[in-house]
Amino acid sequence: MTASTAKPFLLNGQWVQTSSFESVRSPYSGDLLATVCQAESHHIAQALELMKQAAPDLAAIPAHVKARALAQIADGIAARHDEFSTTLSEEAGKPLTDARREIDRGIHTFRLAAEESTRMPGETIPMDLTPGGEAYTATVKRFPLGPVLGITPFNFPLNLVAHKVAPCLAAGNPIVLKPAPQTPLTALLLGEVFLTTDMPSTALTILPCSNELAQRMVEHPVFQALSFTGSVNVGWMLKGKAGRKRVLLELGGNAGVIIEPDANLETAVARCVAGGFGYAGQTCISVQRIYVHQSKYDRFLKSFVDNVRTLPMGDPALETTVVGPLIDEQAAIRVETWIQEAVSQGAKIHTGGSRHGSVMEATVLTNVNPAMKVCCEEVFGPVVTISPYTKLQEALDLMNDSPFGLQAGIFTKNIDAMYQAYASLDVGAVLVNEIPTFRADHMPYGGIKHSGLGREGVRYVIQELTEPKLLIVKSPS
Repeated sequence: MTASTAKPFLLNGQWVQTSSFESVRSPYSGDLLATVCQAESHHIAQALELMKQAAPDLAAIPAHVKARALAQIADGIAARHDEFSTTLSEEAGKPLTDARREIDRGIHTFRLAAEESTRMPGETIPMDLTPGGEAYTATVKRFPLGPVLGITPFNFPLNLVAHKVAPCLAAGNPIVLKPAPQTPLTALLLGEVFLTTDMPSTALTILPCSNELAQRMVEHPVFQALSFTGSVNVGWMLKGKAGRKRVLLELGGNAGVIIEPDANLETAVARCVAGGFGYAGQTCISVQRIYVHQSKYDRFLKSFVDNVRTLPMGDPALETTVVGPLIDEQAAIRVETWIQEAVSQGAKIHTGGSRHGSVMEATVLTNVNPAMKVCCEEVFGPVVTISPYTKLQEALDLMNDSPFGLQAGIFTKNIDAMYQAYASLDVGAVLVNEIPTFRADHMPYGGIKHSGLGREGVRYVIQELTEPKLLIVKSPS
């Protein structure tokens, strides 16, 4: 492919072609899927100027117009569901069934934003609580924060993009989106749908660009907020460069699950297998560490390993595939290296452990310790460790022995154990009789410690991306 056939990017409502472009390849086959034009320095300058102009115009748009446009985006994606699903599966290496589910979630996220745009929160403040305040009335209303920079990762090319774009538009903020270099095609499809709506074309800019140019935007004062989802190191580095702008970070994790003696073992096994190996473990809330009570350990381990061995692996285009490729071969090599390192330190492989190009076999490890990378860092691959414990507090302490704090799960029927876990676990969410891989798109989602800052979930992001302003009126005397 040449520059003339490379996919353009979206700027000022126009599709822009450039002479610089990057290749997008299939994570599974390595085949060239497309080339994508890359924004250059003068395009960044144009986008920054555009943000200044677009912000007041977008802030003045009535709620019913925003709601209609967001619903139009949802309808537009739904009308091209197969195209979105295939594109996402090909560029991300995500199994086709998972890709379809992600498209459904993206549609739902835009529908949620359409609804939330019509019920922006506000309140009346009683001023007569203070002597002398009887003559005053006060109202709080939320106003758009201003231009937002969104940076998204490769693993959810539509729904994590939707979680940046949809709340911004609902709040009345223009957004510049930098999609992941490995998966820009789905975001560009979204740009096509966006241009068919009633929203001003300046409200969304999609700029594939170098990290250097992205950093320039992070540092620029025209942006009032940065919303970043990606790696821990990059996220906190960008926060340090963001200046006074508001920063939302959704970063990594090494999610843990506790299996108590009274747990439904069959359910716990099935859910933990799904949570550990779906999309080859490439989610920040993928099940990575499982702590099983000693009395159930042998039964759980055997059932878990037996189930993992049956998982179909390989081509993401096949309807049956569960464990597809990692995003590239280097990612698979890193995971393989971590497994080998753990084995050299005493860990035992019960199944998996081998790599086939970019495909890493679903791997189960025991005899691990908290210092091993497969335990203390984010594997971001199809690897699960299983360890026994004797008392619940021991398992809770092991779960908390981590720099991450995104989500955690516990399987139990005991209400005291549930509340002990809820009170003790240093995470953004505790899930009971469910895996930490669960996420609903309207819930407040996010973590503590190294895992992030702020919360996603459409309504919660709208609050983050709006500013409360107080109006006080004194009655005429």
